[in-house]
Amino acid sequence: MNGFLGRNSIALICRRELASFFAITESIIMPQKYKTQELTAAGGWVENEFGEVLWIFRLGMWDLPKGKLENDEELHECAIREVQEECGLKEITLDQKLIKTIHKYNIEGVNFKKTTHWYRMNVKGRPKLNPQFEEDIESAIWLTKKVWLSKLHSTYPTICQVSEAAMK
Repeated sequence: MNGFLGRNSIALICRRELASFFAITESIIMPQKYKTQELTAAGGWVENEFGEVLWIFRLGMWDLPKGKLENDEELHECAIREVQEECGLKEITLDQKLIKTIHKYNIEGVNFKKTTHWYRMNVKGRPKLNPQFEEDIESAIWLTKKVWLSKLHSTYPTICQVSEAAMK
């Protein structure tokens, strides 16, 4: 693909990172007597008209904008709201749903299972981004395919799944 990693390369990078991630996660999460709390979230794979994708850098990892579903909110509304809040974008065009990911984690002895619904989105031009610092987002940036492919080693396994779905 002329210097670009293909889907098979993404899958290989992500599988390697996934194995490392789960080894660390399993050593941290202890068996619990409490029921797992389930959360629903939505987020966006946002492309500008130059083919760049919106990425955020939060807590030392590359990520995509997403957040928890609020009461009486539809999934697609949540996805748009979260992209707007976390990155300061105004005019977003919603496209098709890309993928659903499931992420399990533990905070202070409580197990969580978060299901995130991902949507492809588009914006005109290359709008200025304003990261939501109060959500620990250090930066929001438009990345070319070559650059975001190089960041997959420092992201979460579920974000690799979203990236792979977006390339199909």
